[in-house]
Amino acid sequence: MLMKIDQATMRAPEPVEKHTLSILVDNEPGVLARVIGLFSGRGYNIDTLTVSETQHEKSVSRITIVTTGSPMVIEQIKSQLARLIPVHRVADLTVTGASIERELVLAKVRGRGEARVEALRLAAAFGAKTLDATLESFVFEFTGATDEAERFIATLTDVGLVEVARTGIAAMARGPEGL
Repeated sequence: MLMKIDQATMRAPEPVEKHTLSILVDNEPGVLARVIGLFSGRGYNIDTLTVSETQHEKSVSRITIVTTGSPMVIEQIKSQLARLIPVHRVADLTVTGASIERELVLAKVRGRGEARVEALRLAAAFGAKTLDATLESFVFEFTGATDEAERFIATLTDVGLVEVARTGIAAMARGPEGL
């Protein structure tokens, strides 16, 4: 791998890595804003973000964030997240071992005749479900890994893709242990 040398410090910059962080937080107003504020206030980027209550009886939500940065930046993010008051636990699923990551895609395709038949054939090849069908359009639901979702969307582009909605990544570590 080629790396440019930073002329100011005469050091090679640290490589940028993508990490999936799973964060358990209290489900109360303002918590998401505080977590997101930590990222925006320090100039960190969020590639995807999903949030949902996961333990209703305990009023706990799970935030899954995919972010990029150097190893030092990722450690800073995890440390700063762990210090926030409503945060119960921060897990870096990228380093804790095998994890399962999935994304939901809703894709609307418009077409008639042969394009319509081809859209149905392609959706079936990807294992997508048809959620809505009219004489001029379909809405497909696809669930899979991010790279599969990207291929699904790119493939539908050629047959009349009109609109896409994506959830971002939902992730969980493999094995018997919980977060």
